[in-house]
Amino acid sequence: MEKRINISKTDAPAYKAMLGLEGYLAQTEISKTIKELIKIRASQINNCAYCLAMHTKDAMKYGETTERIFLISAWHEAEKFFTEEEQIALKMTEEITLISHNGLSEDTYQKARSVFSEKQIAEIIMAIITINAWNRIAVSTRLQVGE
Repeated sequence: MEKRINISKTDAPAYKAMLGLEGYLAQTEISKTIKELIKIRASQINNCAYCLAMHTKDAMKYGETTERIFLISAWHEAEKFFTEEEQIALKMTEEITLISHNGLSEDTYQKARSVFSEKQIAEIIMAIITINAWNRIAVSTRLQVGE
């Protein structure tokens, strides 16, 4: 697969705007663990090998276990490995990433309200939106794992 344009060089202002979102996310209340679970799950759904490689490594740097990383795509069947908050964040990730299916359901939103503040819900939504944008950049430009 041949690599395509490098957006960071071809359209530096757009890339800088994306980095601004990352700067915002670095300052949020949600845990690094939840952020990485979101990034991994969305990248699995979007088949983004570049982001999967990056974020599984990042998750392990933050203390995530390989067992939990291996189970993220099947978290529904491995609920005992994930906290209630993590399960809700993963469900939000799936519903928002697959927004054309039904979007963020009322049931999932109400569950999120029961464990997260409104600010944290907004932060989770922004984390999901951001990784989906990065996935689309990486997949459409054919970024290669390890670049």
